[in-house]
Amino acid sequence: MQMKSQRDFFAGLLFMATGVAFAWGATSYTVGSAARMGPGYFPLMLGIVLALLGAFILFESLVVSTEDGEPVGKIAWKPLGFVIGANVAFGILLAGLPSLGIPAMGLIVGIFALVFIASLAGDRFVAKEAFILSVILSVLSYLAFIKLLNLQFRVWPSFIVG
Repeated sequence: MQMKSQRDFFAGLLFMATGVAFAWGATSYTVGSAARMGPGYFPLMLGIVLALLGAFILFESLVVSTEDGEPVGKIAWKPLGFVIGANVAFGILLAGLPSLGIPAMGLIVGIFALVFIASLAGDRFVAKEAFILSVILSVLSYLAFIKLLNLQFRVWPSFIVG
């Protein structure tokens, strides 16, 4: 068969690889059954559904014709780097990195860093918009994770709260 849509073909492969990885990773947990779900049940089912979706997209890319074959363009390295960097910075700021002597800065600082770094990925950066979004996400995250779900992790840096 000939590839009729490059974008769909590679998207299908990516979905399938991610789904298989999730399903495989979930098998290291207790899966259980539909009646008594274990911690690995949801990731396993999510991985299977994602892999099936990827297989469908891949099949469709080989069967359904497109005008120009939808070629894959060049990789946008700048947005990719900033979005991945924002997530890494959030993880480090949230929990710290004791092996390198970086203390945990907490949820609020992590969200502000995440939003400001990820905002640099776009074509334009407006600090006021990033600040407003950071405040809204911080308040909603605090309410959802700390107040409603009672999760126990640092909200503020230790030098602020002691």
